[in-house]
Amino acid sequence: MTVLIVGGSGFLGAELARQGRAAGLETAATFHSHPGEIAGLTWHRLDLRNPASLRGVLDAVSPTAVVNASSGGSEWAVTAEGGMRLAQAAAQRGIRLVHVSSDAVFSGRRHDLYDETCLPDPVTPYGAAKAAAETAVRLLDVGAVVARTSLIIGDGRRSEHERMVHALVAGTRDGALFSDDVRCPVHVGDLAAALWELTLSDAAGVFHLAGPDAVTRHELGTLIAQRDGLDASLLPTGRRADSGLPGGLRVRLDSRVTQEYLATRLRGAREFLRQQNRDR
Repeated sequence: MTVLIVGGSGFLGAELARQGRAAGLETAATFHSHPGEIAGLTWHRLDLRNPASLRGVLDAVSPTAVVNASSGGSEWAVTAEGGMRLAQAAAQRGIRLVHVSSDAVFSGRRHDLYDETCLPDPVTPYGAAKAAAETAVRLLDVGAVVARTSLIIGDGRRSEHERMVHALVAGTRDGALFSDDVRCPVHVGDLAAALWELTLSDAAGVFHLAGPDAVTRHELGTLIAQRDGLDASLLPTGRRADSGLPGGLRVRLDSRVTQEYLATRLRGAREFLRQQNRDR
């Protein structure tokens, strides 16, 4: 079995590739600008906006499965159309597809948890692009997996959220951590392991891969600062509703049904960040 990690040079993609190599799985990965640094991994340049580029990579790798962990942000041509293009190619070639989506497909207006049956109602350009891509995946390939996740955290400064906390404390970045933006962070190692489980199974449909702890952006920043020995009192706080952005985004993914299916346990942010703090 050969698995292609699309977006392998990104934060999640690199962890997927690392775990695949460590497990002895035949793994290849794509990059857009610069390949990653994982030893023994075959890298392929890919531009999801270019159909010929995608055909070339799929021809070269001949993967059995593809995990789309690419991160094009709110760029429609990459996140939406690129995801659609990959789904169509996978369906035509009989390639198993695991598509990583986001809790940003939801508005946060729901007063209850968002489970796997909830339909997208995005309010941001990024959420709209992600919703369009996952809808196309589900329509084009009934055997595919759509895995919605939340804020992804690691063990240091590599994730976007960890880098932001360090920059805000250092005063090298403007902004604030919102107190009305609630999400369910997940550890990158747990998320990658769960995605590998789904990839190697015959599962199909929508799955939620997020931690059980619902925390605000500011609470998450405080936990990261405490783990890293930073002065959390230096973290600026604010309200999304006062920033001119749609908000507040209180998106609490319910991963309980998915968790029952998985052997991998998805830890909450309070657990894994405090555990890391104790281990230091």
